[in-house]
Amino acid sequence: MSFGEPIALRGQAELEHPAALADSAEARPSPEAGFIERLKAGEAAAFDHLVNERSADIYALLYRLTEDSEEARDLTQETFLQAFRSIAHFRGEADLRTWLYRIAVNQARNRWRWWRRRRRSVTVSLDATDETHELSLATRLVDERAEDPEARTLAHEREKILLAAMSTLARPYREAVVLRDVEGLRH
Repeated sequence: MSFGEPIALRGQAELEHPAALADSAEARPSPEAGFIERLKAGEAAAFDHLVNERSADIYALLYRLTEDSEEARDLTQETFLQAFRSIAHFRGEADLRTWLYRIAVNQARNRWRWWRRRRRSVTVSLDATDETHELSLATRLVDERAEDPEARTLAHEREKILLAAMSTLARPYREAVVLRDVEGLRH
């Protein structure tokens, strides 16, 4: 008896009964499904893991949509708060990341509408410079890990040009560009 025979025979059985193989694969829960069940059960450790794993992505998305770091931080918190409140209604038809992105985009839209209703399209940051034209705290803190001043300046200029170009887009088009080209999501 060779070791190849049982494998070949088992492979032939799988070809003859593919439905049984599919049923056995569906019976095994995926790790993400187990994680979602833990979230739905209200497990604090699972929610902490979700926040730790996804908060940077959500913040980056919201920063690109709002162009304001403080607003993006607030909206990131609101996104996870809303996710915590509505995780029981998550159907699992979409990926968990996609679901969180949808909540984040909706939070940004709601905040934008709120500001527009109050005719306050511009917020003031506590880190903004004052009348004496001193540097804000954020600009005084230098990133020690940065390559060199020239590279940092060029990257900052590219970012300003990109943000200026994106700010000319209407809000729905900006959302589409950020979600597709920056975040790499599919259409």
